[in-house]
Amino acid sequence: MPVLTLETRLVDALGAATAKLFERAFGMDTVADLLTHYPRRYARRGELTPIDSLPLGEQVTIVAEVRSVSSRSMKQRRGSILEVVISDGAGALVLTFFNQSWRQNDLQVGRQGIFSGKVGVFKGHQQLAHPDYQLFEDVDLARLTAEANQNTPIPIYPATSTVATWQVQKAVADVLGKLGDVADPLPEEFRLAQGLLDMRTALQRIHAPDFIDQVDAARRTLRMHEAFVLQTALLQQRQFVRAMSATARRPGALLAAFDESLPFARTPDQIAVGDRISADLAGDWPMNRLVQGEVGSGKTLVALRAMLQVAESGGQSALIAPTEVLAAQHVRSIARMLGPQLAPELMPTLLTGQLPAAERRKAALRAASGQARIVVGTHALLSASTTFADLGLVVVDEQHRFGVEQRETLRAKGTAPHVLVLTATPIPRTVAMTVFGDLDVSTIRTMPAGRAGIATHVAPLAEKPAWFARVWERVVEEVAAGHQVFVVCAAIDAEATGKDAKDAADEAPVLEGEQPRTRWGVVQVREMLAQLPAYDALRVETLHGRMPGEQKDAVMQAFARGEIDVLVATTVVEVGVDVPNASTMVILEADRFGVSQLHQLRGRVGRGAVPGLCLLVTEAPAGSPARSRVDAVAATTDGFALAEVDLELRGEGDVLGDAQSGARTSLRLLRVVADADLIALARAAAEQVLDEDPALLRHPGLAAAIERRVGQQERAALAKN
Repeated sequence: MPVLTLETRLVDALGAATAKLFERAFGMDTVADLLTHYPRRYARRGELTPIDSLPLGEQVTIVAEVRSVSSRSMKQRRGSILEVVISDGAGALVLTFFNQSWRQNDLQVGRQGIFSGKVGVFKGHQQLAHPDYQLFEDVDLARLTAEANQNTPIPIYPATSTVATWQVQKAVADVLGKLGDVADPLPEEFRLAQGLLDMRTALQRIHAPDFIDQVDAARRTLRMHEAFVLQTALLQQRQFVRAMSATARRPGALLAAFDESLPFARTPDQIAVGDRISADLAGDWPMNRLVQGEVGSGKTLVALRAMLQVAESGGQSALIAPTEVLAAQHVRSIARMLGPQLAPELMPTLLTGQLPAAERRKAALRAASGQARIVVGTHALLSASTTFADLGLVVVDEQHRFGVEQRETLRAKGTAPHVLVLTATPIPRTVAMTVFGDLDVSTIRTMPAGRAGIATHVAPLAEKPAWFARVWERVVEEVAAGHQVFVVCAAIDAEATGKDAKDAADEAPVLEGEQPRTRWGVVQVREMLAQLPAYDALRVETLHGRMPGEQKDAVMQAFARGEIDVLVATTVVEVGVDVPNASTMVILEADRFGVSQLHQLRGRVGRGAVPGLCLLVTEAPAGSPARSRVDAVAATTDGFALAEVDLELRGEGDVLGDAQSGARTSLRLLRVVADADLIALARAAAEQVLDEDPALLRHPGLAAAIERRVGQQERAALAKN
């Protein structure tokens, strides 16, 4: 029997058919991928799953007992329906099988087993249609006595409609039985000091524990593995960047002239962060800094000062923005801030895919010749035809909108350029340490003086449906006062189907007893407002991502000039759009947006001397998770506090997406909130290991774990953060 290693491919360990099934269902390729697919929970024979709490519309795996079996003919067509009622002793669930009456031989009253399928409702009763199942008597009990088997935990794995939990369990058991020695990623002295298991034992006990008490120690060990491997990889990346040589960019007359021309004093945080960036740019290795700050805190000013410092030596800066609307606004804003003296010298240039061919060629020529020392654009900057004479600084605006490969493509257009990443989505400390551990992080908390602030209110239509009409009256009142209003929708057309509906969020299932939700898209809102007499005299326009670039920019400029009263838009206005006269933000179906996104959208108003008003319109019932997000945003305007709330409400799975972390998979057991102390401990220990053994020559188990978890492709991705 061949001995398997963690690096063995599943096709060699399980055979081609099973390996292909697991690759399609879970993206698994190696034994390590399979063995880090940990059980979600554990069940015991005789311990039934509460059926009343099963979530509608989700794939579930439950332990239950067959209570009744019946078969009947279908009325409308030939064939039969087999209905099997299973129970936990309190609630009941119906299993439905079409033309499979032979299953009565298996599913006899009194038998217990594991049942897996998607929870639906039919005639008021929960059901699983054509579920997978495995009855306990079908399990191979040869190695266990009946009494011992009764208490042995049954691992329940994350499963799909094509691969059931017991198929994962069987594959894991096959692999564990053939697995050889496993090199431990943790230094022996550290592992013993922390009271952790060796890796081979930890894997055995998390997948096949003899007793449930064995699971906690296994999880604790494997959580530390995740933290230690990831922190070591991030610290190695920092070492790698600092080993590179960069062209020192020192401040001079350009920056001095700009600072002298500013009509306001910089905030203390803008000064502190600016000084730190200035020192980075003049250093021996490339700057790799993340600047986070509230909407309107002055991140663009900080970035522009960095561009001026780079321009002093003839270097160029490329600023990539997620949308054409934002890129165009950045160019106008930068030109305005530079003023008539500096703007012609630095020649800020817009380069996007929607520019007419002649203008795009002209812009590309300015970038290639070095004439434009500030180039702002969208994904057009990544084109092979876009080149730079001396790219010294890459600025990524709203980093969460870009994949790491895109950032690296832009970075590769220069020779070890400095990198400045901006985000208005505050990042909790633990996430910054876990995801951006290779970056230096700066925070701008203080806000510029003279801002009137924002009042946020929830319009809870489930409890107070009359408030919907009041929202539109309030909009008219704001326009009558000389102000402008944003109305944001979750979709372009809420009634679209097929590929045209890709802008809409997935339809949430309507629970029994709950009223169907009203869906609002830009199209529907525009039609509704056209029917309201009070809006006859108002100038209402729409803005969304499917409009041509020139048209989007024209609408946004018209809104900025005050030529539009009400702008009905999708989240294309989420970031960077600056209209000081806009006083009100109405967000329809607010429960369909995340906490951070709601906070970003709210930041579009209250940017000048006009007090801001944000109305969060929702039909989500009080107490529901969706409503909790909306209520959290209404309760505070502190983006950093909301970032922590967002993390708690959503969990790390959404926060640590592949595009942000650069890692092959999201975290499995590690939780950045609950395990903050463990992550800090792992980081300190990893720093010590790398100080003593930078190439990890004396730590082969750690080096192998990093290669598995963060292979060459992922290591390249980490370099792009």
